[in-house]
Amino acid sequence: MIHVLIIGNGNVASHLATAFEKNPNIALKQISSRALDSVPMSDVAIIAVSDDAISEVANKLVNYQGLLVHTSGSVDVKQIKAKRNGVFYPLQSFTKGKKVDFTQVPFCLEASVDSDLLLLEKLAQSLGAKAYRINSLQRKKIHLAAVFANNFTNHMYSIANDICDQEKIPFEILHPLIAETANKVQGISPKEAQTGPAIRRDQQTIEKHISQLTKEQQRLYLLITKSIQSH
Repeated sequence: MIHVLIIGNGNVASHLATAFEKNPNIALKQISSRALDSVPMSDVAIIAVSDDAISEVANKLVNYQGLLVHTSGSVDVKQIKAKRNGVFYPLQSFTKGKKVDFTQVPFCLEASVDSDLLLLEKLAQSLGAKAYRINSLQRKKIHLAAVFANNFTNHMYSIANDICDQEKIPFEILHPLIAETANKVQGISPKEAQTGPAIRRDQQTIEKHISQLTKEQQRLYLLITKSIQSH
């Protein structure tokens, strides 16, 4: 039995709590990050709050005797001053109301003591997840890569959705294309998978596209086109 305390009630905290509650080998407690006057002891306390709040919460728990970890991709493990510190970072996008299959979520783990790393691995395995031992520098690079692979990509979907809306075209018509692109890069490199007018240097098509876009969209289109051609 692993005793787990989740500190926070945002998206990541809620998804982790829901998953842990289903596991009979996890004894779970959850408290608000504002209720730190009397913090229950646990094997692992998970600070699942916004990046800006991690240091503030951790500073109130410097004397915590259990393993104290955060869930951030970009915050250094040293932000936690407790004797036993670490990172339990689920590399996934969490949206309120959208269920997450943790068997498909890689966890990036960090701890200064091997026994604590083993504990975090056991905790990730309790969710059916795959765990990776990743240091803070590696994790920050992974988080940066994830912003390009996920956040920026989703913004491209948003622009594509706007373009479809202009002509009352259902965005779902692009779903198979989106799925195929995501599936393709699991088998070949993204560079090999690149298609479209930019990589073909099809200037005639590029100019036709530019003429249909707003000024802001034109700048973005040309910037990405240049990046594709020079990559």
